[in-house]
Amino acid sequence: MSTTLSGRRRSVAARFTRCGGVILRCGLIAPLLWIGAAKFTAAEANSIVPLVANQPMTGWIYEMLGVRMVSMMIGVIEIAAAVLIALKPLVPRVSAVGSGMAIGLFLFTVSFLFTTPGVVDGQTDAIPVLTDTGAFLIKDLALLGAAVWTLGDALAASDARRGWTRID
Repeated sequence: MSTTLSGRRRSVAARFTRCGGVILRCGLIAPLLWIGAAKFTAAEANSIVPLVANQPMTGWIYEMLGVRMVSMMIGVIEIAAAVLIALKPLVPRVSAVGSGMAIGLFLFTVSFLFTTPGVVDGQTDAIPVLTDTGAFLIKDLALLGAAVWTLGDALAASDARRGWTRID
């Protein structure tokens, strides 16, 4: 009886894990697509200027390309990453490339937490309180985690298609 119960628990756990993986993947794809598409609007292009301009590695790029072009380039990368991640059921290796792109994007945006002035409210005494900008950026930590997970999942699916077994 305990073997059956244990088997059922494993089955339930596996279902939750699969369901969570689907939700996590979709939860990564949706903001990449949506926010990526928004990068083609003037409002979004202007809203990211303080973030990109204050990042030492990218602050110079506006002088070369301009606000709209930089925003559109970021949008293309975000949309491309989303589409590639979505291809996991068909082409896991391609999905892994998209996840790698998303990891790069989110490492970049998480760096804004440290380079953008006004991320925390300087008026509070005890605990730093995130401003609207900080709250917008902090979610990228979770999206970074989702991108790392989808990379591992896509690589495992690619290995399974090739008949490779994992040694942990």
